[in-house]
Amino acid sequence: MVNNTILRILVCPQTGASLVYNESKQELWCRASGLAYPVERGVFVMLVDKARPLTQAERESLDD
Repeated sequence: MVNNTILRILVCPQTGASLVYNESKQELWCRASGLAYPVERGVFVMLVDKARPLTQAERESLDD
């Protein structure tokens, strides 16, 4: 589980936008860049080259 205080501090390294934690996928999602940053063994991997693009369905789920 990611602490809400940490989520308020962390931003997307590409856009500077806020992130949303997806617990089931263990990723931090950015609506602005459309990227998902992995959380590996509790460590945030905040590198653009390690991020994956969100699918269209995942992007749409952020708008719900």
